[in-house]
Amino acid sequence: MSAENTENGGSLADRISKPDEASQPTPTTTTTETPAQPADDGAGTELQGSALQEPEYKVEVKLSDLQADPNNPLFSVKSFEDLGLDERILKGLSTMNFRKPSKVQERALPLLMHNPPKNLVGQSQSGTGKTAAFVLNILSRVDLSTEELQNTPQALILAPTRELARQIVGVVQLMGQFLDGLTIGTAVPADASARPTRMSAAIVVGTPGTVQDMIKRRILNPTQLKVLVLDEADNMLDQQGLGDQCIRVKAMLPRTIQVVLFSATFPAHVHRYAAKFAPEANEITLQHEELTVEGIKQLYMDCNSDEEKYANLVQLYGLLTVGSSIIFVKTRASAAEIEKRMTAEGHTVASLTGGIEGSRRDAVIDAFRNGDAKVLITTNVLARGIDVSTVSLVVNYDIPETINPSRKREPDFQTYLHRIGRTGRFGRIGVAISFVSSREEWDMLRQIQQHFSCNIERIDTSDWDEVERIIKKTIKNSRAQAQFAQQQ
Repeated sequence: MSAENTENGGSLADRISKPDEASQPTPTTTTTETPAQPADDGAGTELQGSALQEPEYKVEVKLSDLQADPNNPLFSVKSFEDLGLDERILKGLSTMNFRKPSKVQERALPLLMHNPPKNLVGQSQSGTGKTAAFVLNILSRVDLSTEELQNTPQALILAPTRELARQIVGVVQLMGQFLDGLTIGTAVPADASARPTRMSAAIVVGTPGTVQDMIKRRILNPTQLKVLVLDEADNMLDQQGLGDQCIRVKAMLPRTIQVVLFSATFPAHVHRYAAKFAPEANEITLQHEELTVEGIKQLYMDCNSDEEKYANLVQLYGLLTVGSSIIFVKTRASAAEIEKRMTAEGHTVASLTGGIEGSRRDAVIDAFRNGDAKVLITTNVLARGIDVSTVSLVVNYDIPETINPSRKREPDFQTYLHRIGRTGRFGRIGVAISFVSSREEWDMLRQIQQHFSCNIERIDTSDWDEVERIIKKTIKNSRAQAQFAQQQ
């Protein structure tokens, strides 16, 4: 059913209107504010976060230790040098083009690196330097003074997917490249022949299930671990399987371990769970209402049917390959079917879903990163945390949704935020296009627009020359902005 033919009449563009400004929530917390920073916000240029911009940073800090002194020089830092970091770590930061801490890092790093170590729960959106913050803390705490210590696990980072785990390994390698004896292990599902008999690394990055299995099999010795980090913690603690695995892993670790939870979003029920997982933690919070999608041009296409969705996708193919593009679908079966059809028609695409395991999955994401594959079809497995700088276009082939307790379909706001955040790197303006083929999908997209107070424009698929002009113009402008940013 076409969204244009609904009983209210008019196109979807006419019926999706921006919420009244007066209806928007007004933050009441006293916070620290500063204008959003450009490419030197602590996300780096090699592995920068997404362009989900914060027009103003409003960082709320909740200290579990009431004796903490806000007047202490290290309560907030304006430079990485203020932290007393090892010169070799500072050199690694410099090669990644990290000039100064982001606003979130200003407040998080002194709390993270304080001695004795304290737990921390941090909520801050993509692109604000969360990964750099917890990696800096880990690099400053690991002891590499002897060969034995270099091969003894001292820090553990858990991520929800193997792709995000491997990406974090890359950040640790770059940031710690000048530290003599730094060893990093990856604990993700592997082919039988690739499984280690002993995890000999100071820093281990992995997925909860594999880490749990390695500890049980005594492949990974947890007794000397000092730091536990959960990246995308809301996703892991909210999923029953991953949440149970995280709890079991934590139960196997030393009671004195520093627990650090970081995520772009923390729904209230997950936050309560996190408070038990990381007791007496300091907290850094970016208010939910300030999570925005500015910097990404959002469009939608009205489709009469699922078949028209596919036809529009094929029409878009030439634009998808201008840079790199990600197509998000609801199910693994949809991803496989679209890949099969497009490949049969001579289009070069790759598919990555949770059903693909081991070395093949790694090969697909690596090919996408280095540009050998320009178009990637995936499920929500890649919606979070993955940074590929060349992505200029994201397609929501299916609107992200969730099922509420009454079995009604509802928009999944946070997944939408994470999905479109895969585009718009390095100060560029990314493009996100959502396909709408039913009244339900139209209503979900309308709710997404109201939720984020953003504008989602309709593009007319009856004139593909105009569609091409709009998208190419946006991508071209984004490249000009990126070049300007790099020159500053």
